[in-house]
Amino acid sequence: MIMVAEKVKSDIKNPALADAGENRIRWAAKQMGVIKLITERFSREKPLRDLNISACLHVTSETANLMLALKAGGASIALCASNPLSTQDDVAASLVVNHAVSVFAITGEDNKTYYNHLRAALDHKPVITMDDGADLVSELHKGPLEATKGILGSTEETTTGVIRLRSMERDNVLRFPVISVNDADTKHLFDNRYGTGQSTLDGIIRATNVLIAGLKVVVVGYGMCGKGVAMRAKGLGAHVIVTEVNPVRAIEANLDGFEVLPMSKAAPMGDLFVTVTGNTTVLDVQHFAVMKDGAIISNSGHFNVEINLVGLKAMSSGRRVVRPFVEEYKMKDGRLLHVLAEGRLINLAAAEGHPGQVMDMSFANQALSAEYLVKHHKELEKRVYVVPKEIDEQIAALKLASMGVQIDTLTEKQKKYLASWEEGT
Repeated sequence: MIMVAEKVKSDIKNPALADAGENRIRWAAKQMGVIKLITERFSREKPLRDLNISACLHVTSETANLMLALKAGGASIALCASNPLSTQDDVAASLVVNHAVSVFAITGEDNKTYYNHLRAALDHKPVITMDDGADLVSELHKGPLEATKGILGSTEETTTGVIRLRSMERDNVLRFPVISVNDADTKHLFDNRYGTGQSTLDGIIRATNVLIAGLKVVVVGYGMCGKGVAMRAKGLGAHVIVTEVNPVRAIEANLDGFEVLPMSKAAPMGDLFVTVTGNTTVLDVQHFAVMKDGAIISNSGHFNVEINLVGLKAMSSGRRVVRPFVEEYKMKDGRLLHVLAEGRLINLAAAEGHPGQVMDMSFANQALSAEYLVKHHKELEKRVYVVPKEIDEQIAALKLASMGVQIDTLTEKQKKYLASWEEGT
């Protein structure tokens, strides 16, 4: 634990990495035009003045630009990692050394350290929390009621976290309002689909150097993330098989041109498996038992529970690391199965996560939702809310402007027609 400046605490790998991290942060900033505009306004208006915000997010160059926007708005920030393998250590160093942001994150941190870092972020005594997976909210709710007193609300970045939060709402245990950033159109339509699609294949290729063309790629789950992975794998020449439990999404996958099968039939066929469901044990022992020799198994869902690694270990006679991020499991019948990145997020473990162009909109939702909580928390109940439509549309308009794209607007006649029931054929 080092102290860089008054009130700025950290637990990071190496402060000497700060210059390299600063270059990475600035590179990402060039791709994040909406965050730039929000940062400029926040600098003028200070909507977060003197507020403590604790964030549990992937510590990447894109996240760093969100932290700097919040700080420009007047907030005091504490940041910890939302996954043990997703921290960019040079970015963490730059936030601490160059920007006086408290960061508690080290790539490869063990489970004990991970939870110590969560608690360190909460020691910041936040009035707003930001989550990617709901770990901060979960930790807060494990404590007494006093632990959540004074919290205005929280924001949640990802599907997995929203699932947990909606469960808390149903059980009437949620103690403050939460805004589901993940449900914003400007988040899930782009971040989940285009971001996950590209970064997942990027991580798999960096880890394995396999040729995707010609492989049978099994995409487990056809939500927005699954759609993106399937689309990008097909674009690289893969034969894509989709497995689903939702009949509507299964129809979508079929009409999008993908083969749809139950996992019992897909498991013996797949060369590469990618899980993106947000659920547990979607790849289980009965599937490992019939997989091909040499099959590659990866996950791009938030937690490492989608692949039953405990069951796989019990089935194997030994395992070894054969490349960075590639662990080979030797099955008792001689087959070799390869698990990438310990079953954790392959796109952030072996690659750099989503590009700045899509994280720009996701993190704009985070920043503006935090501002919304400050202004409207007294009106909100203890439940999960969708990002207000006006914020979603504002972000879309800002993104188009930053891209130099112009669109039409409705005429007064068209507005009147759309609002009327009297005109017809």
